[in-house]
Amino acid sequence: MKVGFLHSLVRKDEKLLLDELAARPGVEVAMVDDRELAFTLGRREFDFDVVVERCINHSRALHALRLLESLGVRCVNTSAVASVCGDKLLTSIALAEHGVPQPEVRVAFTPESAIAAIEAMGYPVVLKPAVGSWGRLLAKVNDRDAAEALLEHKTTLGSYHHSVFYIQRYVEKRGRDIRAFVVGDECIAAIYRTSEHWITNTARGGHATNCPVTPALAAISLAGARAVGGGVVALDIFEDGDGYLVNEVNYTMEFKNSIAPTGVNIPGKIVDYVLSRARAAAKAA
Repeated sequence: MKVGFLHSLVRKDEKLLLDELAARPGVEVAMVDDRELAFTLGRREFDFDVVVERCINHSRALHALRLLESLGVRCVNTSAVASVCGDKLLTSIALAEHGVPQPEVRVAFTPESAIAAIEAMGYPVVLKPAVGSWGRLLAKVNDRDAAEALLEHKTTLGSYHHSVFYIQRYVEKRGRDIRAFVVGDECIAAIYRTSEHWITNTARGGHATNCPVTPALAAISLAGARAVGGGVVALDIFEDGDGYLVNEVNYTMEFKNSIAPTGVNIPGKIVDYVLSRARAAAKAA
């Protein structure tokens, strides 16, 4: 079996996946660096049974996956999943369409309509770029003065990331949230991410500890994963009274800080799923 490993930099997460692939008998890995990649449309230049996507750049990942799929290559994750998860607005729409609980979201396209939406929702709110990761460019807005200043900055900056105003109701997390890992039809593990700051991402200093995967947590994690198309995803989840709210879904998930606290061989589970998808494709051919 030939596995294409689509990547940018090879970080610790990628090394762990490559170690797992190397340990599987009969598996040949071909490294595909997105910085060197070039496609000729309509020409099958890649002979892979399956491709694992581990790019850092969302645009490269999304378009490389779609190009590979156009050549008949099975990919994990699919371009459809990458498209939805790479855009917070599309993720929120998918969650809403599938009835998955999430914090209230409003969307506006001008500073004036954004202020009206924020005032109707009530302070505090969180402003996010529709496309972005690692907790970057998030802002908690506590009053109208802060909202007007931030919206003016975003409008003046004028990039694609600031052209749509994604407004989310602020959820009091009491210092922690949950990251749940879904592989196929199983929620394999979860961690609490704890921080004194309201942003709890481990990339921003959040501390990871084990979170038991209860039936309720597994249910909302699987529902969220299925809403965006399934595969290998990590969900950021808020505790809300007796229930849960899905905040975001990540399609190129980082897991290196979650193996030790959970005791779960996360890269092993991912590789099991990838190889199963390749076998399913071969059987269907």
